[in-house]
Amino acid sequence: MKDITETMAFKSEDLKRDNIKHVLRVVKEALDERGYNSVNQLAGYLISNDPAYISSHNNARIIIQSVERYEIIEELVRSYLEDEEK
Repeated sequence: MKDITETMAFKSEDLKRDNIKHVLRVVKEALDERGYNSVNQLAGYLISNDPAYISSHNNARIIIQSVERYEIIEELVRSYLEDEEK
């Protein structure tokens, strides 16, 4: 039986990665709901840093700006390379 009083350690890096993935999902859904091509819009935002690429629908623009662009790019590259290794 597992000791329920045991302290669990969470890696801040894992939490950060999960947050970025969540942000991307939420923003993608908002863009899709408005009829935008979410890949093109997100890429445009990441390349240009112009928040106009992201709809304000469901606060998507505010949500995407809660994460640094370079962190999103790092996570996308990391995720892609991890998938390639499988």
